Formats: sequence, structure tokens, C-alpha cells
Amino acid sequence: MSTYKLTTPLTDEDILKLRSGDIVYITGTIYTGRDAAHKRLIEALARGESLPFPVKGSVIYYVGPTPPPPGRPIGSAGPTTSYRMDPFAPTLYKLGLKATIGKGKRSEEVKKALQEYKGVYLGATGGAGALLSQRIKAAKVIAYEDLGPEAIRELVVEDFPTVVINDAYGNELYKQPNL
Repeated sequence: MSTYKLTTPLTDEDILKLRSGDIVYITGTIYTGRDAAHKRLIEALARGESLPFPVKGSVIYYVGPTPPPPGRPIGSAGPTTSYRMDPFAPTLYKLGLKATIGKGKRSEEVKKALQEYKGVYLGATGGAGALLSQRIKAAKVIAYEDLGPEAIRELVVEDFPTVVINDAYGNELYKQPNL
């Protein structure tokens, strides 16, 4: 297992050096979105509309943060269960999405999309939302404000800690021995 520091937007080269179990610290701009927002993204694509952020090279964090306390850009920001986004994720990976961050297992369709389109699924520590929020330096809603915590936000992160769960080679951390 190796440790990497990556800056967004991510490239195929960034993704292809990662293996399940690697530690990845992300710096740069990432986007948030949960199932309601993902449904709207796919509906927008079906209507031929542009998406509210550049998908190519992007990272989406599956999170519904709490309101920010005074002096902070965001409240607790722990990962949500990822499988709820599985019906939408392959389409976004096909458009150039490079990584998603969440918790839990992914569907076979998502794992195939990771291999076909050179993407990764990264895990963040569930239950550590207050600690993870300290790695978020700025946050602003950029789409679907009516969804409240589930609105799409643009986050600026610094050394946001993740682990590669599923890599672009079909490997899965949850299936490795000694876990």
C-alpha cells in the first residue's frame, strides 16, 4: 500500500497509479452530491442541458453536511452510504468523473464503469464528519439549493484523507485478506 497526494482535477495517470488500499489525500476543488442531486444531474443530461460543474477530472463527495458553525465554511461533513448513487454513477464516470468518495460497497455496474472509464471509488471514515470538515477550507452551494443539505456544493479541500476501496483494475479493498 502506498500514500499519494493528488490535486484536482484528476487525470487518467493519477487514477492508474492507485490500487485498492492506497491512502489518498486530495487537495483542490471537489463537489458534493447525494441521490436527489444525482437524479437531477442525469435528468439534465437527458434534456441536453449542461451540468453545474465540470465533470471531467472531477471528484464527487457523497455528503449532506450540517450547517456551518460560526467562523467555519461547513458543519460536520461525513460520508453517506454510496450505493444510493449507483444508478447514476456509471453515466458520470463515462463523462470523465474520476473519483467518488463515500462509504460502503458499490454495485457491479459501478465497478465495471471504474475499469472502463479509469475511475476510483474512495472511502472516507464514517462517523468522523467533524474531523473531516476541518479539511474543508471553503464551501458554497452551486446548484439545487432547494435540496438543503443535499444541494450540490463546491468544496475547496486540503489533504482530505481517503482510502482507495475500488480501483480501476477491478480490485476491492473489502475483498482483500486481513481486513
